Amino acid sequence: MYTEEWEAEWERVLWKKKPYPDNYVPRSFLSSLSRNPNFRPYTYWQLVILSCPISQHLANIFVFLAVFMRLQQRLLDPRALVWMSAAVFLAGYMAWELLDCSRVDGGARYTNRAKALKASILVFLALMSLSPVLKTLTAATSSDSIWALSACLFILNALLADYTALRPQSHRRERLTSVLSMNAAISSSVVLASRLSDDISVFGLILFSVQAFALFPMLRRRIQGTARTIQVILTIVLCGLSTALTYPLSATATYLYLSCFIFVTFIAPGMLVWAQRFKK
Repeated sequence: MYTEEWEAEWERVLWKKKPYPDNYVPRSFLSSLSRNPNFRPYTYWQLVILSCPISQHLANIFVFLAVFMRLQQRLLDPRALVWMSAAVFLAGYMAWELLDCSRVDGGARYTNRAKALKASILVFLALMSLSPVLKTLTAATSSDSIWALSACLFILNALLADYTALRPQSHRRERLTSVLSMNAAISSSVVLASRLSDDISVFGLILFSVQAFALFPMLRRRIQGTARTIQVILTIVLCGLSTALTYPLSATATYLYLSCFIFVTFIAPGMLVWAQRFKK
């Protein structure tokens, strides 16, 4: 047995001869160790708010699929879809300008408007010229293969999407995963558009897909940096719109979407709050 005096005299040196064995451990060993010094526990409603971008993205996919089904079954006039896409684009651009008005100076806003107008005209003309080609792109492929490929691409789009907030002050490049996500969604839209019967339907669907999977994610990420109330309202609107558009076409698809929405928005945050107690 070693006394307390010996323990008080113990020093962490090798050049002194001490009466302690080589495997002796003093009481001060790891006394300054701190566990989880930077750990901040999440709250349930905080995680629910953070899951809103994922819910919005899933609703966006189901809205697009509902629009495609209506075009294929001739329940929606493609010309009306083109006009609605133009109106939604103008509304989204106005919202972007309102979010930028207090952060960007007048000269930069004027330059951005000119670039946006030029890019919009080029995309519009390119889609109009490519619509006849896209309509016959997968003529030799069976519809079952198209449905399976489209489903896989949309799943890849949801998994690789960037759900972080977009800050206008930062000049970081787009993540590779977000670029792959957008390409997967546009590719899926192209193969689905090839199942439509006329050129104007193909043009309307591809135009809508560009807005849904290329432009809307940027606006959604910008909205994430604003008040939480706007995020909640946008999530409720998109969820209600996707449910209203999907249910008349397929009750099974509606139940599938609502199950995914409830799991992502309410169940998964609760599981994470429960599991964080085991964090070491």
